[in-house]
Amino acid sequence: MSKSEKTARALIEWGAERFDRAGLVYGHGTDNALDEAAALVLHSLSIDYDQPDSVLDMPLAEPDFARARELLELRVKTRRPAAYLMDAAWFAGLPFFVDGRVLVPRSPIAELIAARFAPWIDPQHIGNIVDIGTGSGCIAIACATAFPRAMVDATDVSSDALDVARINTARHGLEARVKLIESDLFAALAGKTYDIIVSNPPYVPRQEVEQLAEEFHHEPESGLLAGDDGLDIVVRMLGEAANHLTADGILVVEVGYTHETLQAQYPDVPFIWLDFEHGGTGVFLLEAAMLEQYQAIFDRVARQRSAG
Repeated sequence: MSKSEKTARALIEWGAERFDRAGLVYGHGTDNALDEAAALVLHSLSIDYDQPDSVLDMPLAEPDFARARELLELRVKTRRPAAYLMDAAWFAGLPFFVDGRVLVPRSPIAELIAARFAPWIDPQHIGNIVDIGTGSGCIAIACATAFPRAMVDATDVSSDALDVARINTARHGLEARVKLIESDLFAALAGKTYDIIVSNPPYVPRQEVEQLAEEFHHEPESGLLAGDDGLDIVVRMLGEAANHLTADGILVVEVGYTHETLQAQYPDVPFIWLDFEHGGTGVFLLEAAMLEQYQAIFDRVARQRSAG
């Protein structure tokens, strides 16, 4: 690039072309080369997204230009998702620290939180929420932000993930309302009930984990893999959730493209599959009464799978 071309805009366009030639794979907050390049360049240059476009056309000092270009090249050489290169991701309009100890936040559940889970519950009567498999803490923290009077438990089986969640809880000043708990699903929550149980658990089948693009293998496999068919965690959760919901509570769980496998496993259960205005699929909702009504089915399936 000539000196006159050394601008943020020129870097973004160059980066997008470089990414296309390299055949990068997206899905960690962006879905195309241009947005991925823009995220990295703006981060490297400390340019906010709400700055006027004219900022993108200002000439860059050589050290700033070199630093941003190096970050773009690092994305190609390492195949690491942009979020890990920046140690940052956004979820539900909030910033989060992320690194290789946790999945990059990208769940459509953010849209439900923004709507405060309406019309499924009365937001004015939400006192206790639990996020199962919290990872970076993004869902728990977004819930605590959307429900400022609620107490939120955030569980994860990984102590490493909880260390990351602890950073984010402190960053958002929510240590008093978001409690981080090391727990395998509900194991450490005996006797506790919640108005909302929300979870984005592992749900990727073993064979599909092995076939994922290199970018996804930078994420912890424990946050993706859930047995041969992707249902190991969700089946256990369905068997235990009713004991931890209030009478008017709801269970909201993301299973992504494994939703057809889940529905086939429980053909008689009328899962409520939620629609999203901004994209995303495979999130179901069950009310407490429905969980109780079909408890015998959930128990039977759990027994059959554990037996073999």
